[in-house]
Amino acid sequence: MDLGIKGKRALVCAASKGLGRGCAEALAEAGVNLVINARGDAALQATAAHLRRVYGVEVTAVAADITTEAGRDAVLAAAGDTDILVTNAGGPPPGVWSDWSRDDFIKALDGNMLTPIALMQALLPGMIARKWGRVVNITSGSVKAPIAQLGLSNAARTGLTGFVAGTARQVAEHGVTINNLLPGIHATDRADSLDDGVAKAQGIDRATATKQRQATIPARRYGTPAEFGAACAFLCSDKAGFIVGQNLLLDGGAINATI
Repeated sequence: MDLGIKGKRALVCAASKGLGRGCAEALAEAGVNLVINARGDAALQATAAHLRRVYGVEVTAVAADITTEAGRDAVLAAAGDTDILVTNAGGPPPGVWSDWSRDDFIKALDGNMLTPIALMQALLPGMIARKWGRVVNITSGSVKAPIAQLGLSNAARTGLTGFVAGTARQVAEHGVTINNLLPGIHATDRADSLDDGVAKAQGIDRATATKQRQATIPARRYGTPAEFGAACAFLCSDKAGFIVGQNLLLDGGAINATI
């Protein structure tokens, strides 16, 4: 399918690996020129070189911490007239309700709520002026079904979801859509880390831990960054202009809900 976005310009955050890279790859395949961001320069530059070589698109790589004001300034300076924004940042650490201080919550809000909002506030005016734009926020399945040990993430990402619900309906008349992608478990470094944690806690090897966790998913497997990226690219496409303020789960059916 021709997504109708060849020649558009996208900013993709946390794009050097994992789900962010999956999104960047799918957009590049659709002919979108990219500004990609991550904290680690070496992996980011390697990803940029791969995208240029394989897809022949323009790629600008900006190594910076997007959750800081200085990092956002550097990325936005490179982004220019961005048509597509994909926000993404690692989640805060797990724990229990009694572990977290006010500073912990502020840090979580900065990373997973206030940073995406700041990027939208910076780039939405240009999209509105050009009468076309797409924003996709990578959040978490925890906004549909909270994960007990991820209270910081539950709180921050749910706050972002509320902001998007209202804002998406204010900008839609200008040809700008905002939607959220809610990942379940995907085959990324994060999944490997969590599998290692299960293995250590239960005294089993990682392969066994992985099988245990996959058994909790109706699809009986983890998702892939490529299929996650394909969903992102569709929401960013010219075909998705009537999808507004939605939260799309990509979790293999793990969250057991009717709606």
